[in-house]
Amino acid sequence: MQDILKECVKIGKQVAELGLVATYIPELEKGNKKDVGIAIMDLEGQFYGEGVYLKEFTLQSITKVIALLLALEDKGKEEVFKHVHMEPTGDPFNSIMSFEVKNPEKPFNPMINAGAMVVTSLIRGETKEEKIKRILAFYELLRGKEGATYDEKVYRSEKATGDRNRSLAYFMKSTGIMQGDTDEILDLYFMQCSILGNCKDIATIGAILASNGIHPLTKARVIKKENARLVKTVMTTCGMYDASGEFAVSCGIPAKSGVGGGILGAVPGVFGVCTFGPSLDKKGNSIAGIKMMEYLSKKLDLSIF
Repeated sequence: MQDILKECVKIGKQVAELGLVATYIPELEKGNKKDVGIAIMDLEGQFYGEGVYLKEFTLQSITKVIALLLALEDKGKEEVFKHVHMEPTGDPFNSIMSFEVKNPEKPFNPMINAGAMVVTSLIRGETKEEKIKRILAFYELLRGKEGATYDEKVYRSEKATGDRNRSLAYFMKSTGIMQGDTDEILDLYFMQCSILGNCKDIATIGAILASNGIHPLTKARVIKKENARLVKTVMTTCGMYDASGEFAVSCGIPAKSGVGGGILGAVPGVFGVCTFGPSLDKKGNSIAGIKMMEYLSKKLDLSIF
């Protein structure tokens, strides 16, 4: 397995220069395009890592998986999906036009920004401070490690430049989709996206999903089986933005990407995987990460299809 991961990193480095780091969030411009890492956590707790797999990065949209799991644990499937659909969009993750024209009554799915903001608003807690504490505590439970935090500089950078997300949030407020204090929900969402982690942390979460809710290190059930299965399904259809269909064909692993460069993958019954590479393609997915996932899937015959 270690040799396979070394080959993954080699392949990732060959394509990393072809993309660009995220620039619409100024702090993310500081990312190093040459960084490439991968980690695997199997269901028995065996861990493998290669490249910069312990380097911390902001999880960005990978936190949509964490928030969705927590909202499902808090409110249940029926309540959560009263507020958001489960359908892929075929449009960019921050599209306003498709939301307003095609489906204005509620966001298409929890993996686009509008849907993620609604999901975050459903998490239990009276204030944004209470909610972010609960999100961080849940993240600590999933990754099996205390000390979770968010990057203050990235959070403030996102808050200063997040006008598209504000537009989405206030559109949803105007139609009655967004309940609660819109500015507080936005602030919480920016904090959530700025949560820090590394490939080992995210591969561990992938292993939990792969085992339908059992933690690979403690063997305790940490999420309900039905919630793990539901989230994996949404990841498969919607987790790679408007490249989700292409990724399903080329790789076939339930996955969720983030513009910080990470990709969370969960191979049912096998292992969790995380790739990292901040050099992105035009759709906001890690170029190195996709190539590593494709190689790994073909090498080990991992496609769920």
